[in-house]
Amino acid sequence: MWRKSSKSDSGGQCVEVRSDLGALRDSKQPGGPALVTPELGALIKRLKSGQ
Repeated sequence: MWRKSSKSDSGGQCVEVRSDLGALRDSKQPGGPALVTPELGALIKRLKSGQ
């Protein structure tokens, strides 16, 4: 499931994250390419755990 940050503005200038894949994408192009990397998934997990 893709989600936007709660800090995103309504101007559409934000990214969406999918933590189960370690992926980011442009919210204006949901069908476009996504940046997928295991390192991003690890970073998201560390941020969520407070490390």
